[in-house]
Amino acid sequence: MSETKAKKGVSRRQFLGIAWGGSVALVFGQAAVALLKYIKPVSAGGFGGEVYAGKVEEFAINSINRILAGRFYIARRDDGILALWQKCTHLGCAVPWVEEEGQFHCPCHGSLYNKEGEVIGGPAPRPLDLFPVSIRSGEVWVDTSSPIERSKFDPSQLTGA
Repeated sequence: MSETKAKKGVSRRQFLGIAWGGSVALVFGQAAVALLKYIKPVSAGGFGGEVYAGKVEEFAINSINRILAGRFYIARRDDGILALWQKCTHLGCAVPWVEEEGQFHCPCHGSLYNKEGEVIGGPAPRPLDLFPVSIRSGEVWVDTSSPIERSKFDPSQLTGA
């Protein structure tokens, strides 16, 4: 028997080719997983989906409460609840609530909004957008996937509490 026929193992060149091909496949596999996670829709619980805001009784009547996870404010009135998006309708800045003055102040260009999100000053063209609110078993849930543009406040926009 000749020496070449007795050696049927993998040569160094074949081993390096297999190792290189395997590592390239691993890199492309990781890139594919990252891409799939990136394009996957946001699940419930974070902005872009349904966000749990809290129990109805946690929101005092005539109060404004910021919900960080959803990027919105819960405005509780005696006749219902509004979920106001914190995004200014002028240029999209985050609008903070100023408790001492009882209004929202946009830090970018000075737009002012009242408790219902209506414009009371500045360059904003319309009120703050709303998110749909649902109350289930005494819990407030807000759907941040579909903001609602409006031209003015209307009591029909309130969700009963």
